[in-house]
Formats: sequence, C-alpha cells, structure tokens
Amino acid sequence: RLGIDISKPIKAAIDRSYNSGFEIVGDYRISKRFYIAAELGFEDETSQEDYTNSTAKGNYIRLGINYNAYENWLDMNNEIFVGYRYGFSSFEQKLNNYTPNVSNTYFPADNVLVNSTSDLNVHWSEIMVGFKVETFKNLFASVSLSYKVLMSVKEPNDFKTLYAPGFNRIFESGTGFGFNYTISYLIPFKKK
Repeated sequence: RLGIDISKPIKAAIDRSYNSGFEIVGDYRISKRFYIAAELGFEDETSQEDYTNSTAKGNYIRLGINYNAYENWLDMNNEIFVGYRYGFSSFEQKLNNYTPNVSNTYFPADNVLVNSTSDLNVHWSEIMVGFKVETFKNLFASVSLSYKVLMSVKEPNDFKTLYAPGFNRIFESGTGFGFNYTISYLIPFKKK
C-alpha cells in the first residue's frame, strides 16, 4: 500500500502555528499478520511560548513493523494493528525572538531577534495502535495514535529544542504523542 497522511494539510489549514506538512506512507505484507511499514515526511511548525517564538522545519523518516491482530472474513483486508517505529529527523531550528524574563528601568524587556541553527537531529522509538479499513476496492482509510520516546537529540548550544518534525512537541519528559489519518491504495502484486 502507498498513500498520504491527509491530517497534515488539514492541520496546516486550521492551526496557525503549523505552517506546513506532508507525509507519504507505505506498508508491505511479509506474512499473514506482519507488515513492514515506513513514513517519510516534511514539517514546518512555529512554537510560541511565554517568552520565546521559534520555528522548526525539516525532514523525517519512520521505519518499523505492524502486527495485524484482526481476523479478516473471506476476502477482507482490514487491520487492527499494533506497531513499532524507529524515527529519525534532520531539521533546522530558528529562534525568531525572545523576551528576557526581567523588566525594570535598567533592563527593559524588549524582544531580541536571534539567528537559526541547522544540522540538528532527533532519534526516537514509538509504539502505535490503529486500524485500516478498505472503503472501496483497494482503497484504505487508516487512523493511528502513537506514543514516542526520545533516544537522542542534538540541540543548539543556547536553546532547547521544543519541536522536532516527525516527533512533534518535545515535552520535558522526553516523550511525545502523534496522530495520523491516512488514505492509501493497495497495489495488487499478487493475490492472497
């Protein structure tokens, strides 16, 4: 199956901080219940915090495996799956501006503009659950939720990475969450 994640263009249209995103998804059946799966994408998001405004943009890839726990009837190809992914993201982060957390007559709290840092990367693992339903002949709709755990992150020297493409927002605990809504097409190489 090959497809796209349609949640990213929808998110870009309704969320002003999410500038753009695109993801191609694919999976290949290697046995009755197991699939090799991959996602490849690009994201551009601006994070607004109390005293900072930063933008992260770059590419990512997630590779892994899905296990179909659903027993199909007759000629159905639906899935209720549990999956694992290894993720890698290469991106740049720009600290657009920050306001010092001090304000008095001697140190006015004016916005300070800063430059960008490139060559950043993040490695993570994620566990996901979801389902795929054949809506028309060979056309599938899929929804999945994922829980992500950071393995390593290369950050700028003077600022923490708040968002990484493919991983989403990075919390203090080094964990994150993800959601995908995809449409994919089954390319029938051979019959089951």
